[in-house]
Amino acid sequence: MDIRLSSVAGMFYPRDPDHLEQLLEKYYRNKEAGLDAMGIVAPHAGYIYSGEVAATAYASISADFTGTFIVIGPSHRGYLTCTSAVSWETPLGLVDVDTDFVRALDIRVDEFSHRNEHSIEVQLPFIKYRFPHARIVPIMIGEQSLVSAQMVTDRILAALSSEAQEVRIVASSDFSHYVPHEVARKQDLYAIGALDTLDVEEFYRRIEAEGVSACGFGPIASMVLACRERGARTGRLLTYRTSGEVTGEYDQVVGYGAIAVM
Repeated sequence: MDIRLSSVAGMFYPRDPDHLEQLLEKYYRNKEAGLDAMGIVAPHAGYIYSGEVAATAYASISADFTGTFIVIGPSHRGYLTCTSAVSWETPLGLVDVDTDFVRALDIRVDEFSHRNEHSIEVQLPFIKYRFPHARIVPIMIGEQSLVSAQMVTDRILAALSSEAQEVRIVASSDFSHYVPHEVARKQDLYAIGALDTLDVEEFYRRIEAEGVSACGFGPIASMVLACRERGARTGRLLTYRTSGEVTGEYDQVVGYGAIAVM
């Protein structure tokens, strides 16, 4: 059976299943938000830096969820927008792909482009641990313009078999990269503020105006637009941190936000 092998296990997160389970148990502990988000933003850095933030995002989705996660991540290597139709390996076991949804999606399947991209892979242990029966639809976005993000949204909405189909959408993104801590907080929180009312156009305007170096603003836009069309009305920033709060080095940080869309 063809599978997408883990490419950053042992680097971004532990390869040993017992160690990974212990870490995820720690991250999820006392994080129940009492929400059931339609979509989330979760970071994709090494777990030591962003694991707590990612768990906060996933904890805003009921642990009883057994449907399909549409996981949208950016391409860090310049590949074009594509999806994957094979199961994905994690140290906790395989995560199956919702192949019917992938076929209906009408986005090019390209397993090679996914091979070494971490933005989707890093999300999967969080899903496998908390939602062991869920399936995924992996979508990697290349060009991140608003037009491109809307195209992905349109394909997602067209692929949904009914308004009631059980899906949750994950946008995989870090925020500011390698700027001082206070600059990251100011710029990131300003951009994120536009998502309180799910105003994607304003989100793009603020990203451009402030030069926010978020790597997954396209996936965020696609997630928000899709959730908005399915009835979501608000976004909530659950937590925000920077790598400086872990390392103690505040001159060059990366920002991480957990956002729930409801």
